[in-house]
Amino acid sequence: MAMDVRKRKNGEKEDLASDDRNPKSPGKGRKAPHPEHSHRRHCSKLLAILFLLLFVPIASLLGIKYYRDGLHARRHEAALHCLGNEGLFLFSSLDSDNDMFLSPEEFRTIAEKLTGISPPAESEEEWGPDENGETLTVVAKFQPLVMESMTKSKDGFLGVSHSSLSGLRDWKSPASPSRVYSASQFRAFLPPKNKLEVGESWWLIPSELNIFTGYLANNRYHPPAPRGKEVLIHSLLSMFHPRPFVKTRFAPQGAVACVRAISNYYYDIVFRIHAEFQLNDVPDFPFWFSPGQFTGNIVLSRDSSHVREFRLHVPNNRSLNVDMEWLYGASESSNMEVDIGYLPQMELEAAAPSIPSFIHDEEGNVIDSLDANGEPIQFVFEEIEWLSQITREEAGRRLEVTLYPFKKVSYHPFSEAFDRAKAENKLVHSLLLWGALDDQSC
Repeated sequence: MAMDVRKRKNGEKEDLASDDRNPKSPGKGRKAPHPEHSHRRHCSKLLAILFLLLFVPIASLLGIKYYRDGLHARRHEAALHCLGNEGLFLFSSLDSDNDMFLSPEEFRTIAEKLTGISPPAESEEEWGPDENGETLTVVAKFQPLVMESMTKSKDGFLGVSHSSLSGLRDWKSPASPSRVYSASQFRAFLPPKNKLEVGESWWLIPSELNIFTGYLANNRYHPPAPRGKEVLIHSLLSMFHPRPFVKTRFAPQGAVACVRAISNYYYDIVFRIHAEFQLNDVPDFPFWFSPGQFTGNIVLSRDSSHVREFRLHVPNNRSLNVDMEWLYGASESSNMEVDIGYLPQMELEAAAPSIPSFIHDEEGNVIDSLDANGEPIQFVFEEIEWLSQITREEAGRRLEVTLYPFKKVSYHPFSEAFDRAKAENKLVHSLLLWGALDDQSC
């Protein structure tokens, strides 16, 4: 019996050795796989794996989106059931990211309103000048309001006291024709880290108005102390008049910006600011001067050490571009007059690109900024090659939508609306306004 076992084992070993020596020879009852069939099976497995690698992430993303949309719809329905239409409207006015939850930052405005306590102001030194950096000279250009453009001028300002318009009549030139800034101060215009793509907009100065806060008081003469990024905007606007209010009394309040173009070293930022001025001082009653908007652009290096271009202005392409309101008393409940007028020019512009405060030679020594003839040394700047960009018009439209969500719907001039309606087989809904609906002049 033991001999049989040993013989079987020896026989099995011999068969295995035989197979190892001749791997191409098929064993009993088996056929060797054809090379072409093996290749096909290998390709099929690769295709299956590739399909799974592509399908699973896409299916997961679609599933997550479907789940989130469904969750948001359920939350919205629950909030509507709990709060009702008016309550949900109030909640949505605070829920800026529309996630159906109020973060501490979103709740901050109402908390300040209820407690009367504001958070600590940002340090002004954070946005202060760099004494060793480059400097930029900004020039102000101003033409006073055309008094004949005001409705009240039609009857010779009948019933309007002379003291009410004294601040307006006396404002003939900019308060500061020119001013020198540090280039680093303009880093206030740089985009936040999560808004670095072309076409992305963000709040440069966030609005603090909502349905709870209402509007700000009319019976004020002097603006509050600016903080953070407001410091630069306040300084720029004070070149026109000594009493600018960076935040308007009415919405939309604040300032927005958009990345128009990007290069390896520069941003082109388009911005829009809503601000107003108080032209009267005690003992005269308040007179508010509210341009339709301040718009402009700045081209600056990514580290804000150099400013290539800067311009800020009130658009003058409309027949009316300024709203004016004045009180006939010192209290908030005093009677108020309202009018609209035309401002030909209100503009700030950099005289030239920013230049170093000190000029150094190749060895690092400070040299004279004047050449042998006593003329300032001329700097030559390289031409900027934009890697990605959109038009100024498109950037401006994105700012409009941020400030006025109703601008998501296309509005057309009266002369074009009927042709467009006929081409699209739609009805025309017309609006007749005294002023513009999409700026502060209305």
